[in-house]
Amino acid sequence: MNVLVIGSGGREHAIVEALSRSPKAPKIYAAPGNAGIAALAECVAIKDTEVEKLVEFAKANNVELTVVGPEAALAVGVVDRFREEGLKIFGPTKAAAEIEASKDFAKRLMKKYDVPTADYATFSSFDEAMEYVRKGSLPTVLKYDGLAAGKGVVIATTMEEAEATLRDMLLDTKFGEGRVVIEEFLTGEEFSLMCFVAGNKVVPMPVAQDHKRAYDNDEGPNTGGMGAYTELPFITEEDHAYAMTNIMQRVADALVAEGVPFTGVLYGGLMKTPQGIKVIEFNARFGDPETEVVLPRLTSDAVDVFMAVAENEAPVVEWSEEATLGIVMASKGYPGDYQKGFAIRGTESVDAKIYHMGTAMKDGELVTAGGRVMIVVASAPTLEAAQQKARQEIAKIECDNLFYRSDIGNKAFK
Repeated sequence: MNVLVIGSGGREHAIVEALSRSPKAPKIYAAPGNAGIAALAECVAIKDTEVEKLVEFAKANNVELTVVGPEAALAVGVVDRFREEGLKIFGPTKAAAEIEASKDFAKRLMKKYDVPTADYATFSSFDEAMEYVRKGSLPTVLKYDGLAAGKGVVIATTMEEAEATLRDMLLDTKFGEGRVVIEEFLTGEEFSLMCFVAGNKVVPMPVAQDHKRAYDNDEGPNTGGMGAYTELPFITEEDHAYAMTNIMQRVADALVAEGVPFTGVLYGGLMKTPQGIKVIEFNARFGDPETEVVLPRLTSDAVDVFMAVAENEAPVVEWSEEATLGIVMASKGYPGDYQKGFAIRGTESVDAKIYHMGTAMKDGELVTAGGRVMIVVASAPTLEAAQQKARQEIAKIECDNLFYRSDIGNKAFK
């Protein structure tokens, strides 16, 4: 069968790799794909938001299943168009994807259906937002209401930082015209719980933890994610059951009740606070880099799993017992300004999975082409062994302009 994966990052590389393990041996296309994906799939020069071109390609190439990776494609309604044409596609409609595309929509939904989350207020006026911050306490969490490629959240620890951030978001429209959601600051360990969702049917994946800060010891600016691991020793069976019942299932039911049933991956960005588990954010697709450590544990046929959800059925999903840990290599300067085009050598000697995030081929050589460049993922019977192997293997890769964190997974050993 023919399968199309929309997107070009590490998440999509992990999806393609999982599909490539299917006994059905599907012919995989990726639009637009990347240099790593090209080893497993035929890359097609169509951007993830070029909806009509994607529809045309799927029809012309007898694509029986399409899997959507990035949020940008969902936000422009790629799922809606494919369904209009009778094409099977894995992902939520534009209306259901609002749970990620609008922080305010998500907060209102949670408030209405009694889903535990931080207190909040939404503003479009800079002056009103500043007045609210001045009356509150620091630190405070400032979130751009729309999509901002993982960079629209600032935890302001000073009034000056809060003011500068609100200026960026409301006056200088750094991410475009939009509103700001201001939330109370919660403390605790964050974790990611992704679920396959088909309407009311909710099937969990292994929990993971992403590392957002650029440098060791959680220092430096927030990034799109510098590494991840699974499983998490600090999340108990009771924690998991609570999150599934009171958050993930409740939100899936809420979206059905609101007339916008969800299909695809619902990602819960959760926190285990002293007051219990609460929602930090929702995403309407696979998380990145969590997907790169979760999907390697999938032992079921990925084609069957994605197809079941696309057909609004609960998938039968089985996972390996191994722990997985992934470390991201990023361009020096990321998440700020960085240079591209640096040669990457040594990947062929790495005994671990490598998912490409921002690479390109130039004159027959692999080079850097993005902020986050690749993630090295190791699996082992224990998390300690997976961490050790990931560190050992990543050291084999040579590049003058890459850096990575050496402490991914350390929180599990506290």
